[in-house]
Amino acid sequence: MGNLILLTTSFPGERPGSEAAGSYVADLAAALSEYLDVTVVAPGRNNGMERLSSTLAISRFSVPFLPLSLLRPYDPFHWPSIVSTMRFGLRALEDLCGRKKVDHILALWVLPSGWWAREMRKKYGVPYSVWALGSDIWTLSKIPVVRTMLDRTIRDSCHCFADGLVLKDDVERISGLPCGFLASVRDLPIEGTKSVSKGPPYRLAFLGRWHRNKGIDLLLESLGKLGSPAWAGIEEVKICGGGPLEVQVRLGCEALKKAGHPVTLGGYLDKHEAARLLEWADYLVIPSRIESIPVVFSDAMQARCPVIATPVGDIPRLLSQYGVGTLAREVSAQALCDAITAALDSPPSAYEKGLGLARSDFDVRHVARYLAGLLTNRSGGEKQREERAAS
Repeated sequence: MGNLILLTTSFPGERPGSEAAGSYVADLAAALSEYLDVTVVAPGRNNGMERLSSTLAISRFSVPFLPLSLLRPYDPFHWPSIVSTMRFGLRALEDLCGRKKVDHILALWVLPSGWWAREMRKKYGVPYSVWALGSDIWTLSKIPVVRTMLDRTIRDSCHCFADGLVLKDDVERISGLPCGFLASVRDLPIEGTKSVSKGPPYRLAFLGRWHRNKGIDLLLESLGKLGSPAWAGIEEVKICGGGPLEVQVRLGCEALKKAGHPVTLGGYLDKHEAARLLEWADYLVIPSRIESIPVVFSDAMQARCPVIATPVGDIPRLLSQYGVGTLAREVSAQALCDAITAALDSPPSAYEKGLGLARSDFDVRHVARYLAGLLTNRSGGEKQREERAAS
């Protein structure tokens, strides 16, 4: 069994609510540990090692600021914390690689994890691969010095992956090298086979942050535009989550309920609660303004729940490829209203074939099997790195 370090800046801890920050990373680590001896290296409030099973351990390194996703390189007040985090992460990884045999490092994400892994390749000869997020490519690449770090880190990796189709294309454009697609997938605890509705009234759900980027305001406005015939085809709309638009969301839901519409408001959901919601729903609404492939999309595929979505990021390509829902013509409340109305004319059972195909592809075990075989092939990985560097 090979020894893999899963290096990440986002991993759930003991704090309430921390699961949302990296639950799919934890699920990936658990799935990989069925094939490899996995040590997760991740930030925490204190240094320490925790063994979860005979093949899975968590090594924490203390950082001055959590979550790291809120650190902004363009904010000078964040630089002391960024510099300290870079130093502590590198030191923790160096200590681990110096003490045990490591066959491969999988860095989530390109920066800073990939940069730390690159240093281990230079010092210990440990091969590494990187998995890019949108924040790596769409935000950090705008900073000249950081863009250089991104390029070097990707070029020296054995394999490069991205968690979106559009993002994959952008990584290839920036680096000039091949990039594979791997979706960010949680292991959703689905209970049995979902009973798909074959006729109205239907159940609609929203699950996500109440933030402008996620389009919760568009959803509320679109629901307000639905006519009486459309509402007659809706049993209930459940809106779950939380975030900065909470006041607006609560007021919007109250207005819809006063108008006599069956709208229910819920809070943040853990994985089990999310699974129950998606098993209950006939359609999941994804009204985002900005998106790659939201984790909730893969959740919906696992639950065999078709979607109604705005045409952003990879969603148009996914809906076209799999045929798992209804796509709005544009990102607007009226277009989303029209898409909801159109979806209500199609039973969810019409999407069963596509949902079956998508469910197998958006499966963390499928991702883990693929990665385990790829990353432990050291000679093949080194050969691919040399071919990529020479291209």
